[in-house]
Amino acid sequence: MRVIDLMTAEVITVRPATPLKEAARLMVRSRVSGLPVTDDDGHLVGIITEADFLHREVERERPRRHGLLDALMGGDGPALADAETVGEAMTTKVVTIPTDASIAEAARVMAVRDVKRLPVVDRDGKVLGIISRADVVAAFTRPDEVIEDEIREDVIRRILFIDPDDVEVAVDDGVVSLGGLLPTRTEARLLEELTRRLDGVVSVDSRLDWRIDDTKRDRPVGPSFPQS
Repeated sequence: MRVIDLMTAEVITVRPATPLKEAARLMVRSRVSGLPVTDDDGHLVGIITEADFLHREVERERPRRHGLLDALMGGDGPALADAETVGEAMTTKVVTIPTDASIAEAARVMAVRDVKRLPVVDRDGKVLGIISRADVVAAFTRPDEVIEDEIREDVIRRILFIDPDDVEVAVDDGVVSLGGLLPTRTEARLLEELTRRLDGVVSVDSRLDWRIDDTKRDRPVGPSFPQS
């Protein structure tokens, strides 16, 4: 399963010039914790989240610096505290993901970068959707019967062109058990690996056997020469 299969395509976005109060109302009304910020052509330029609002409130409580000291220290605090538009408070360094990335990759990026959502963009940086932690968690809580059906119909029948009746498949709390006799060792390995990559699969217990071990190759025989 890919990001495009789970992402929310109808994404609520705002512009840099959108007032912060309007962005806050949108987030509350839509029950989302973040909004992608795009330009007039739909290209991603930032993201505004609950954390950005919290940072702004923290800065408002800090003592203001003035004059030379403020200039030397950069003066970022007052600027953030006085922000009135999305563009003044948004995060500009946004972690994104492409549509063809796997759900496992999305989960890894969210965990490593400690983000709750990922805007899904095309090669030009246009926003196509958004995927959240909740979407990823949902993918890993798929019912056992759905996983079993995907193994039998998609992997065994449509990808490996094997009769599903020739393979024993059982799924219990995401743990897949495979058994049966397959034509070749390569097909057995492929079935194990493709099953292991399915969303919701915790582990694979394989008892597969094969008729032909096609991974072994005979040593090449060199040219023969007549003996004198």
